[in-house]
Amino acid sequence: MALPHAQLLDVIGVKPLGDALIDAFSTSLIKTERLQLLHLVLPARQDLPEHHVDDECCIHCLEGDVGVVMPGGTRHLSAGELVVLPARQRYSLSARTDSAVLVTLMLRHGDATPNAT
Repeated sequence: MALPHAQLLDVIGVKPLGDALIDAFSTSLIKTERLQLLHLVLPARQDLPEHHVDDECCIHCLEGDVGVVMPGGTRHLSAGELVVLPARQRYSLSARTDSAVLVTLMLRHGDATPNAT
């Protein structure tokens, strides 16, 4: 059973999970016609496979240490740092330690159109 998404005007917690990170799982926090927020939990040395979305996206490291791996190089993010990727930028995520990131996707007609590459 899928978890329900938050609704507009709901307060959504994205604070660091600390010791609870080890038992946490990834989830879509909210999805509207134009926006989706994903809370991704990545255990150390676990990669999110390469893909891209059609519009810009923001990757915000909430805790841990994550590499945003792109053909032109890697951006290393620590807690509190973020990077905004241009539209159609191919990337993968590589957790160097147990980590959590907030991914903000801009949607077109309710769909981020993720594309595996």
